[in-house]
Amino acid sequence: MSSTNHRLSVHVISFKILREYFDKDPKSKAALVEWHSKTKKANWTNFADMRKTFNSVDNVGNDRFVFNIKGNNYRIVAVVIFKIKKVYIRWVGSHKDYDRLKSINEL
Repeated sequence: MSSTNHRLSVHVISFKILREYFDKDPKSKAALVEWHSKTKKANWTNFADMRKTFNSVDNVGNDRFVFNIKGNNYRIVAVVIFKIKKVYIRWVGSHKDYDRLKSINEL
C-alpha cells in the first residue's frame, strides 16, 4: 500500500455569488474567475499558505479574510476554515462599496 499523501484542495462556496456580481459588472469577470480558479486549486493549511497565493490578502479577524482583486478595484470577503479546507464567499464588490461596509464580522 502506498503512503502517498493525498493533497486536498480548497472547496469554494459559492461561485454563484461571483457570477451574480460579474453579471452586473462584466469588467470584473476575468479577475474574479481567476481568483476562483487559484483558490479552488489551493492547499492552504494556514494564513501563511494563503499569502503565498494572494500576497495582498488581509486577515480581518473572526476567520474573515479580505482579498484585493484586480489591483484593488474589487474585493472579496470570505470566511476561511483551514481545518476543513472551505472558503465561504460572504461578499464581493468594488473597493468603493467595501469602504461603505459597516461590519465585516456580520458578513
